Amino acid sequence: MILLQSHSRFLLQTLLNRLRDIEKGVELDYHWVEFDDIRYHVQVSMKNPHLVLLSLSLPTPPPETDFPGGLPSGAVEAVKVAYAGVVQILDPPRDGFNLTLKLNFSKFPPNEERRQSLLVKIASVQEIVLGAPLQALLKHLASKTISSDMDRLVALVHQPNELFFFIPQVDKVIVVFPMRFKDSIDTVLAASFLQEFIQARRTAGLNNAPPCLWSSSPPLELNKAPAEALPANAGFVSFVIFPLHVEGRKLDCTVSSLSIFHAYVSYHVKCSERFMHTRMWRHVESLIQAWDRAKPDVEESKDLASNRSFKRLSLKEAHANYHS
Repeated sequence: MILLQSHSRFLLQTLLNRLRDIEKGVELDYHWVEFDDIRYHVQVSMKNPHLVLLSLSLPTPPPETDFPGGLPSGAVEAVKVAYAGVVQILDPPRDGFNLTLKLNFSKFPPNEERRQSLLVKIASVQEIVLGAPLQALLKHLASKTISSDMDRLVALVHQPNELFFFIPQVDKVIVVFPMRFKDSIDTVLAASFLQEFIQARRTAGLNNAPPCLWSSSPPLELNKAPAEALPANAGFVSFVIFPLHVEGRKLDCTVSSLSIFHAYVSYHVKCSERFMHTRMWRHVESLIQAWDRAKPDVEESKDLASNRSFKRLSLKEAHANYHS
């Protein structure tokens, strides 16, 4: 299975190109929209070539989620911690956007490896913003402190109108993903993939991975969830996160893996569908080749027919041939 990268590749390439050509003083004004309706804007002026304005716009969240000011709860604090010293948050943000960051390339570390790592982190701003509530909950679990959301169902958004749920407890956090797909073939493949995913977790090499379950009906933890969030044609996936899964550097990895889980499943479903289509086309091509080999050669048949000659025999000659 392939692990997806959480950063925006186009944003990363844009920042790398700008850093490489910073002495040219070329203006930039890029607008683009990525998956999940996340809108980006990068702007650079010739007056300040070392400064980059990065704006981010999120889709309108469902009413069940906590998005004060258009951003998830704790997003501003998470951005300040992640980009301390090199990024400034503009208040208010640019018109039409939920968040605007001012990047100062002159404050970037001179070491190339550290600079590349920082650029990748900046290109992961979507994950940091949307994953802020999740990271706050898991930090309480790591420190074994009491969260204000203890034993309460918390809804988070990972795609437009797509929710997943958390139930924080003292010694664990339960995560539930309602899995729904628009295409009927994708639904069948996803349900099969998820059941195999659960079986793979039981192998000996994954003993320390978070326990996970799949069910076709909503688990008991979603009893208080809104009815419109419960329909899931590919079932429900539940993870149980314990303190050992969020210790030290594991915290960021766990947050990233949970934030992109639905995209991870969707990617493998599409890959499986493409693989089966490729196998089918290859089988059809082999059948066509076998059929072509079985056809008689038309030109050769015509040549044989043209070389044939007929001689009309007399009754005496025919009688002699019959008895010979």
